[in-house]
Amino acid sequence: MAVRIVVDSTADIPRERAARLGIAVVPETVLFGEEAFLDGVDLDGPGFYQKLATSRTLPTTSAPSPGLLEESYRQVISEGASGILSLHLASTFSATYSAAQGAAAVVRQESGVPITVLDTRTVSAGFGLPAELVADEARQGMSLTDLQARVESLCRRVHLFAVLETLEFLQRGGRIGRARALLGTLLQMKPLLAVREGEVVPLENIRTRTQAYERLGQRVAQLGELEALAVVASDPAAGELLQAVVQQFWTGPIATYTLGPVVGTHAGPGAAGVAAIGRAG
Repeated sequence: MAVRIVVDSTADIPRERAARLGIAVVPETVLFGEEAFLDGVDLDGPGFYQKLATSRTLPTTSAPSPGLLEESYRQVISEGASGILSLHLASTFSATYSAAQGAAAVVRQESGVPITVLDTRTVSAGFGLPAELVADEARQGMSLTDLQARVESLCRRVHLFAVLETLEFLQRGGRIGRARALLGTLLQMKPLLAVREGEVVPLENIRTRTQAYERLGQRVAQLGELEALAVVASDPAAGELLQAVVQQFWTGPIATYTLGPVVGTHAGPGAAGVAAIGRAG
């Protein structure tokens, strides 16, 4: 038996990779008015952006219920997990972490299986990439305590940069943080942001998407030696363009992610970014 990794769907890990690594994904919910869709189950990324373009109602999001999280933990335990490491987006962005803590307490007491719940203080590939790395190590028999230490180290060293088409969606969703300061100065520029310690942080305004991607690549290069890197985008064309730029500054493997419906609700169409994990000193 091995420790299993559980994440919520905002990790944006492609379903086939999650299945291969034994990662259980708990879906968050996207709502278009009265219509509710489970992220990655009822509605995938491409379907979401198509609906977003035609809907008169802007979407909102909802965290998984404690019951759904409990069900996910019980399912993983029934498959033979010796322990569970449950990783979630920043608690400043969502109630998911709190719901997971409550669910873990219930299932831990009834099953006796250890469950550790972590607030990763980031989102999307910012914790999806660390989750994939530790899931592979869990399959090799690493203990829950060691896996927790490993993923905490990875999340401390992850740098998540993003280029958005507009700040409108972050503002509407209430996740804008210090980037609010950019609202009056953007005009037609592309905001380059970072997510740090559960907060959206403004970096600079850039006139074109191509220039923004170039600056993003330069910021990656300034990080020095890296352990891993991922590109995440709302559509394949943006992902391919950003990947081509980043390859000028990074010669290692690049994991690819698609921004799912929940993250896309707040980042908006056309968003793209990079998650880079600095090498431990």
